[in-house]
Amino acid sequence: MGWLSFITQYVTAPRSVGAVAPSSRYLARKMMRSIDFETARCIVEFGPGTGVFTQEILQRRRLGTVVITIERNADFCTQLRKKFASAQELHIIEGSAEKIGEYLRQYGFDQADYVVSGLPFASLPKEASTAILTQTKTHLHINGRFITFQYSLLRKGLIGRYFKSMEVIKEWRNLPPAYVLSCW
Repeated sequence: MGWLSFITQYVTAPRSVGAVAPSSRYLARKMMRSIDFETARCIVEFGPGTGVFTQEILQRRRLGTVVITIERNADFCTQLRKKFASAQELHIIEGSAEKIGEYLRQYGFDQADYVVSGLPFASLPKEASTAILTQTKTHLHINGRFITFQYSLLRKGLIGRYFKSMEVIKEWRNLPPAYVLSCW
């Protein structure tokens, strides 16, 4: 699982995959900087793709932290289930990020402490982005963070409408280079 799978999915569904290559480990590490793994009880991941961020979350989380991944692509879900078959408290859902509240309730939570997103907001329809961001804000703990990456700052303003504060950091060691947006 990796480059070939990712490219295949990109060619068949470019609007939902949004990239030609999986995220680098450098980007994954930068995405994790805003997460307090000692206090996090529930971390949600939107669009895990091939699981680069999922792997980093699982390695860093404390025992008992629940991780819920939400992925639309059935092939990626199948690959994730195989890759992380032995992971405890990891729930891989084939579904839509717009239903975050439903999925949280399914596993006994009202809110997520952190939401990590690999969704390509720049290529998603604005209505879908708005629905996802609205539900994210609704179901994110008051002290939580929404952490996403984008290849351009085209949707920074849209994302910023839902959060009072945002930190933006560029990661050059990714193909292509990406911006990490940590919002609270």
